[in-house]
Amino acid sequence: MKAINTERVPIKIWADDAEDSAVQQAKNLANLPFVRKWVAIMADTHMGYGMPIGGVIATERVVIPNAVGVDIGCGMKARKTSLTEIGKETLKKMLNQIQRDIPTGFNHQKEEQDMSKELVELIDQFNSTALDDIFRKIPHQLGTLGGGNHFIEIQKGDDGHIWIMLHSGSRGIGKMTCDHYNKIAEDMNRMWYTQVDKDLAYLPLDTKEGAEYMKAMQIGMQFAEDNRLHMLEKITSILKESFPDMEYEESIDTHHNYAAMEHYFGKNYLVHRKGAVRALGKVIIPGSMGTYSYIAEGLDNPESFGSCSHGAGRRMGRKEATRQYTASEVLAEMKEKGIELYKIKKDDVAEECAQAYKDIDAVMEDQKDLVKPLVKLRPLGVVKG
Repeated sequence: MKAINTERVPIKIWADDAEDSAVQQAKNLANLPFVRKWVAIMADTHMGYGMPIGGVIATERVVIPNAVGVDIGCGMKARKTSLTEIGKETLKKMLNQIQRDIPTGFNHQKEEQDMSKELVELIDQFNSTALDDIFRKIPHQLGTLGGGNHFIEIQKGDDGHIWIMLHSGSRGIGKMTCDHYNKIAEDMNRMWYTQVDKDLAYLPLDTKEGAEYMKAMQIGMQFAEDNRLHMLEKITSILKESFPDMEYEESIDTHHNYAAMEHYFGKNYLVHRKGAVRALGKVIIPGSMGTYSYIAEGLDNPESFGSCSHGAGRRMGRKEATRQYTASEVLAEMKEKGIELYKIKKDDVAEECAQAYKDIDAVMEDQKDLVKPLVKLRPLGVVKG
């Protein structure tokens, strides 16, 4: 970890190669009057919207919608199975079935899915009608993967076992929530003559709007977690069709776009994590399509507000990746590595190529005081939107 001490509060950076634009965004955060202690920047950082991905801040009495991000509750889910091998043809059959049964991209479920009791209660307790239209779509969005960097993988761990891993978020719910309340925050900050960048507009927690946002955020988080569980149970059932005697452990779930009240250094703060994980217990740190991922033990280091990276982190944008690499090159590389890729539209596959991301092993080295690696996972097959 290295520190920058030129701003209102320090910036602590675990990335050995933090890009200048992400550092500048960290400086913008460090100069906000309600940010406390320091700004923590994780090893996978890169520029985001308002706040860098891999950014962690502690605030008093305010919430910043863009410091949570548009994909509220986005995260990872992983499950260890008793399987030790899967034949190539069986793997292809299972991946094909997963692709048929789990909608990807902009596709939704044809039939309404049952919402969890927790999600129903959160929606019922939400007093505003501002997000009713998107909430009504939830039953058709449960159990859907989405697109972009979201994925489903069947993996082989260096523990000898087959694992299931997936990455997904709150679909359009998170974006509509963030955009709606960020606009309100902009208007309120302008009314108060507050000199804050509009991308970092804030809502006081003791206002109606601030309280509403926190409740809406909880809905997004619960939906995202339920969505991952829905998909994981479907994938598990597909594997059991080929391996009826397969056993499996309880799943691990980590979310990386949210804000939560936590206690550090003798005070309660609202800790915002954008592309960062609460490093407590077992955590999931994925690499990129075609590279390794990790299951790790969080070390709960207070210097990072108990946080760690949420993955490898991008080192180039989607457009730059497609300028430098072709779809055919990426598909050839996946084939050479022996990784089965199932993706309906492959013309944009270069956006998610391994070269667009940082070296996951270098990221793990940068944050060795934040997490302890437990299992290293190699992808066998990937399903992407």
